[in-house]
Amino acid sequence: MPPSSTKQRIEGLQKEIEEHDYRYYVLDKPIISDEKYDKLFKELQQLEESNPQWASPHSPTQKVGGKPLDKFKKVKHSRPMLSLQNVYTSEEFTQVFSRWRDTLGASFAVVGEPKFDGLAVELVYENGFLAVASTRGDGETGEDVTENVKTIKSVPLRLRENFPKLLEVRGEIILMKEDFEALNKQRAKSGEPLFANPRNAAAGSIRQLDPKIAAQRKLDLFCHGIGSMTGVTATSHWELLKLFNVWGLRTHTLYQSLTSLSAIESFYKKVESQRDSLPYEIDGIVLKINSFKDQEELGFVARSPRWAIAYKFKAQEGITELHDVVFQVGRTGVITPVAVLKPVWVGGVEVKRAGLHNEDQVRELGLKIGDTVVVKRAGDVIPDVVSVIEDKRTGKEKKIVFPKHCPACHSHIVRNEGEAAHRCTNMACPARLAEGLKHFCSKRAMNIEGLGDKWIDLLQENKLITHFSSLYDLDKETVMTLERQGDKSAQKLIDAIARSKETTLDRFLFALGIPLVGERTAELLATHFGSLSAFMKASDEELTHVEEVGPTVSLRIRQFLSEPKNRDEIDRLIKKGVQPHWESHNQTGLGLLAGKTFVITGTLPSLSRDEAALLIRQNGGKVTNSVSKQTDFLVVGDDAGSKLQKAQALGVAQLDEAGLKKLISG
Repeated sequence: MPPSSTKQRIEGLQKEIEEHDYRYYVLDKPIISDEKYDKLFKELQQLEESNPQWASPHSPTQKVGGKPLDKFKKVKHSRPMLSLQNVYTSEEFTQVFSRWRDTLGASFAVVGEPKFDGLAVELVYENGFLAVASTRGDGETGEDVTENVKTIKSVPLRLRENFPKLLEVRGEIILMKEDFEALNKQRAKSGEPLFANPRNAAAGSIRQLDPKIAAQRKLDLFCHGIGSMTGVTATSHWELLKLFNVWGLRTHTLYQSLTSLSAIESFYKKVESQRDSLPYEIDGIVLKINSFKDQEELGFVARSPRWAIAYKFKAQEGITELHDVVFQVGRTGVITPVAVLKPVWVGGVEVKRAGLHNEDQVRELGLKIGDTVVVKRAGDVIPDVVSVIEDKRTGKEKKIVFPKHCPACHSHIVRNEGEAAHRCTNMACPARLAEGLKHFCSKRAMNIEGLGDKWIDLLQENKLITHFSSLYDLDKETVMTLERQGDKSAQKLIDAIARSKETTLDRFLFALGIPLVGERTAELLATHFGSLSAFMKASDEELTHVEEVGPTVSLRIRQFLSEPKNRDEIDRLIKKGVQPHWESHNQTGLGLLAGKTFVITGTLPSLSRDEAALLIRQNGGKVTNSVSKQTDFLVVGDDAGSKLQKAQALGVAQLDEAGLKKLISG
């Protein structure tokens, strides 16, 4: 085939496949069989591989997944991704509707939509091409998941026609029920842990560092709103949903225009009756004022719009028997009771286990093994035992006894006054080791470069790590026995572990994961005691003399140090060469910045935030995370956030990096 013909064929196949994707996912009216579609797709793949100069980053073939990522970058939303307020009863919604009517008058329209139980995302299209896709995150900043979102078949990599110059479209990533069940069956066969529900599966899939894994999960996306849009004007939400389809974006088919309270209640009942038969999970309906002008008039409250509400479905319940209670150890050492149930179907899902939260709840319910219980799935999450049917008791029921020792490592369990949780105090408990190791190795702790989650999981799977100190027993030859590990990568890891032995006392204390001891407290402890041995010998009275260490923090430290297994582990770390040292530049409270409190925001030109904070502390200053009336200076870099606005409102002095250095130099 001549080069010009090959190029034309590639471009023609790209457009043809995009058209079939549009007909299948947006119009739900495919015109060719799956077999013919796959044949076209395979031909395009082969042509692009043979002629990479004509391959396009927006080609449908990009949906098979690219190279694995090292990590997810942060993305700041141009407008916050707000969450909706929830109502659960007709009475609650009537109050919301009345407030709308009080502001807008008697005549206004509401768009009713299904409330998907998925993962909220934002897709940014620039000049019709997908530029960035990100998760909601904290509403202000999310994670860049563009490469994974590209693998979703229903997401167009370029918009079709008459599209805006800029479009920030928001939607929900979901996993269909059928695909969720297939995924869990596959994971069960391979011995992997099962996902609790489709939402967890969708969230876990979109946060895979390897886009090829995300591509295998058959994710889907429904669009339901925007952040910003330029180049096209829409006056209502209804109009916007129609435009989405024109641009090639998929929307649900259940939305409806509603103009009265009775119509809304009818829509609610209609969708609820269809809930179990839908191919995807929903947990209610969303109601939005249709007119954008009316939306603007209603405005926002806190972190939610006044013009939209989530009207949640009633919790789904079932009745079954409690066969047993087992105790699980969470990543922070909290011991959680879990009910083992006679299997029961609740809302289309087979339930075998349910949460009991803590001992107080068990006692409040009066729960016994052998009881007949009511199980509730609220919001389609892991179910809870909510009540006991005492009339069903036979007298053979048994009291639930909470363990006195950790079920995973047999260490002592504590329950502190005023707390509901029981906790294992062993830092190296096998049940919490993985999460503890991730913290221990992290940048702000021991800073073992390159030893991330995947490495830790791999080392644990091969039983090469049983304690934090096991890291320092590793050698290159052992690491090279692991799958896909060569000479260079193994040596790089061993070198990083060796470098971590030379560390500061505050980093070491923070790395141990002592409850309530964060970076700031670790630094204050290091400054006060000056050495690890002095810290290990500290009494309750000495601990409470440390700045910002009150009775609660002191208690947690003493409990940690009174656990023999923790002291043994610290001894092992020291014997294997870990040398935490401390040279405080401000033990006497002197320094050019003594008595001054600083907050850092934004990106500085040459210093990281950690480096800037260390510089301030070395010169006697104090660094905190939040701006208050007690803040003396806000150090401001590029892309400063809400801290700058708060500092301006409070009249707090501001410095850039140069100003900070000048202040230190005197």
